[in-house]
Amino acid sequence: MEHSTWMWGAFNVFVLAMLILDLRVFHRHAHEVKIKEALLWSAFWIILSLLFNVGVLIVEGSEVALQFFTGYLIEKSLSVDNLFVFLLIFSYFKVPSKYQHKVLFWGIIGALVMRGALILMGVTLIQHFHWILYIFGLFLVFTGLKMMFQKETVEIHPERNFLVRLLRNIIPITAGYHESRFFVRINGKPYATLLFVVIIVVETTDLVFALDSIPAIFAISRDPFIVYTSNVFAILGLRALYFALAGLLNLFHYLKFGLSVILAFIGVKMLIEEIYDMPIGIALSVVGGVLAISIIASILYPKKTGKTLMVDAVKELTDH
Repeated sequence: MEHSTWMWGAFNVFVLAMLILDLRVFHRHAHEVKIKEALLWSAFWIILSLLFNVGVLIVEGSEVALQFFTGYLIEKSLSVDNLFVFLLIFSYFKVPSKYQHKVLFWGIIGALVMRGALILMGVTLIQHFHWILYIFGLFLVFTGLKMMFQKETVEIHPERNFLVRLLRNIIPITAGYHESRFFVRINGKPYATLLFVVIIVVETTDLVFALDSIPAIFAISRDPFIVYTSNVFAILGLRALYFALAGLLNLFHYLKFGLSVILAFIGVKMLIEEIYDMPIGIALSVVGGVLAISIIASILYPKKTGKTLMVDAVKELTDH
């Protein structure tokens, strides 16, 4: 279904207004985000996404509404994998907790722009070269299998990042942080701070993850507006989700296997769609079922550190 220019404009203005409100009002002063605050913000973004889904249901019917919800669920679940890497990046650079929200905020701004461009590119390719869907399908199956069997440890190598090396050739980089600033002047000479380097690493990491998630959602819907809005809502809640789950990420150790199964399933759905056009309800049931099983299995059979993480989180949540 084609969507008018005003709908695209209104949605983007709304997103921009929410981001400005978030940064300039609710998080105007840098502070460490606690679990309680993060859970409230997570609930806010999820409720907002569901309200938008209700609007889609009213305006465009149940089929498109299911497409949005399934796409949102896939993007949201795949974004959890990003959180593991964000945690590693912040640990590697020893980013103070009170500055992490600002890094994720600007990281999400960049992610929205990059994913919007990737979605536009994907839609154009599919419209002109329908066979590209089979490439996407094979890529997702390969990615799912690779995720299932790869090592759990992920290494961070910022010195190999092309943009970081390019930045060093343009402007010197400070050895430490200068509060929440990205650029400073030292003895009259401009410097990029270490916090700006962290943003570059976060942005490039998200771009890599987007190459997995964007093809996945095209298996659910070819409507650019549904693909874009479901991506945006999943990304908007990513910061709050990070702070809500940062101390519990290791608890969901089976989630990686669930995500790998989902990616492979979506890839197969793409590959067989000319033979069998799978109803969106079946796809949603499989995705939701796999996620539920992987989360329940992680809780029932935790790692040795899992119980400690849960106890610490509950203690912080019930404190005061």
